[in-house]
Amino acid sequence: MAGNPRNGRRYRRLGVAQKALGLPYWVCGRDIDPTLDARDRWSFTLDHAVPLSKGGSLLDPRSAHRRCNSARGNRLTVRQPRTSRRW
Repeated sequence: MAGNPRNGRRYRRLGVAQKALGLPYWVCGRDIDPTLDARDRWSFTLDHAVPLSKGGSLLDPRSAHRRCNSARGNRLTVRQPRTSRRW
């Protein structure tokens, strides 16, 4: 695939289809409000389990919060929550 795979009709259609499913964020399980402005940090964005820059494909789309997806970047693993010392 030449160029940036995130630019193009196929990627936009994939994002629209994934958003229409109304699935929660695949990491935390919290709902994503589809009415939020695209610039809002809790709005929907398309994520991939394996980042495209690390060899992932467009065939594994996931729903994510914009804030969480940006913080994750192109890392393969998701940070695990810290265990509280108070238990």
